Amino acid sequence: MDIKEKMHNGSLYLPTEPTIAAEQRACLDRLYDFNATRPTEEEKRAALLSEMFAEIGEGCYIEPPLHSNFGGRHCHFGRGVYANFGLTLVDDTHIFIGDFTMLGPNVVLATAGHPILPSLRERGYQYNAPIRIGKNCWLGAGVIVLPGVTVGDGSVIGAGSVVTKDIPAGVVAVGNPCRVLRRINERDEEYYFKDRKIDESAL
Repeated sequence: MDIKEKMHNGSLYLPTEPTIAAEQRACLDRLYDFNATRPTEEEKRAALLSEMFAEIGEGCYIEPPLHSNFGGRHCHFGRGVYANFGLTLVDDTHIFIGDFTMLGPNVVLATAGHPILPSLRERGYQYNAPIRIGKNCWLGAGVIVLPGVTVGDGSVIGAGSVVTKDIPAGVVAVGNPCRVLRRINERDEEYYFKDRKIDESAL
């Protein structure tokens, strides 16, 4: 089994292997260029993202600074994804984000892990497991999603949550560890924030 297979199938491997390290440095050079763009250089940013990411849909917008182990090489974003400042993508393996999902400031999506056994960590081993975020989700500020987690379509993850296990579709989930608080329901069709009503005529 080669090193690339190990990166993407959950096996233990050494991320310092020379071919991996060289590929990563090239990706990080392009990430540096993206983060050095000016706010008025929207076309340049979009062009760089299309080179950097495995897939990036129409209308995606990522606010610099973006932090990413492989500069987005293993990231698959749908249409209309918005990421606020300070997104961290530990993309040692694949990260999938569905259409129109929103990511608050300082969200961390971490696919990489290290063994619990100290002797293996001392030798530098790691493993990776993919992350999948569904369509039309909202991850609040400071959310951390751990390796192998799936978040279902339409769900909201409250600010500061640490998502250690899969979250189903259509729920509000919060906490550390993150747990389902409630389903998205009829009241959410009438109120958008606390006692503030949705006024369709004003939209």
